[in-house]
Amino acid sequence: GAWDMFRAYRDMREANYIGADKYFHARGNYDAARRGPGGAWAAEVISDARERWQSGVSGRGAEDTRADQEANKWGRSGGDPNRYRPAGLPSKY
Repeated sequence: GAWDMFRAYRDMREANYIGADKYFHARGNYDAARRGPGGAWAAEVISDARERWQSGVSGRGAEDTRADQEANKWGRSGGDPNRYRPAGLPSKY
């Protein structure tokens, strides 16, 4: 699961596509959770830690953290990450 989360983060950085953040959150959690309970656990721990760190450092605020966590939970629960996919994001992602 940790690898899935890292791959989604790496792809998000590589894509550098405005509006794609929530898609990559959902995709990383979705991919990790598909590996089973351990993957879902890893995704939740990594997501929660990242959001705690990000909200304290980035100054993006509670609303952005809430929206990220919504996308995280959506993916972890088996929801299709494409719900958050922005128009025009290259198909390789």
